Amino acid sequence: MLKEFSTFVQRGNAIDMAVGIIVGSVMTGVVNSLVKDVIMPPIGLLIGGVDFSQWFFVLNNPAGGHYETIAAAQAAGVTTLNLGIFLNSVVSFFITMFAIFLFVRTMNKMRDKKPANTHACPYCKSTISNAATKCAFCCSDVEPVETGVVIDSDLKKSVKQATKIATNVADGALKKIKKITKR
Repeated sequence: MLKEFSTFVQRGNAIDMAVGIIVGSVMTGVVNSLVKDVIMPPIGLLIGGVDFSQWFFVLNNPAGGHYETIAAAQAAGVTTLNLGIFLNSVVSFFITMFAIFLFVRTMNKMRDKKPANTHACPYCKSTISNAATKCAFCCSDVEPVETGVVIDSDLKKSVKQATKIATNVADGALKKIKKITKR
């Protein structure tokens, strides 16, 4: 059993999971501080000096008093609805989810890049080497792809025509310049 546990830990999945949990807990602290100390105070100032962490409603108040803080209300035995704390948690949630989205998106872009010397098989769309003459996945015969820029034959013709026109225009311009300079 100890050997199985050792194999499980050394496989990498457990270590990856542990690192993820640790980073997640640290990130939660940072995001909560960002929301509580950086984002919500200016929003509260814009709204009229509201401290969202102390935004609450008294649900039952048998003594009939007024309470400035949640702690004072709860110390008096009053039931409160703490909307400010909930709002801070919602903002923290969305910031955390956005950060995770950016991280996963970046990781997916890095993982999905194909090496430069590969292309998709025209039949099964699997990634194969440019030098391949047979697809290893569907066994179809394929044409090897030339390394470098692959240009469509119509595009080659268009480039040749454009080059020819540009050469003729340049030659004509040079002839005119020579005539003008001879005068």
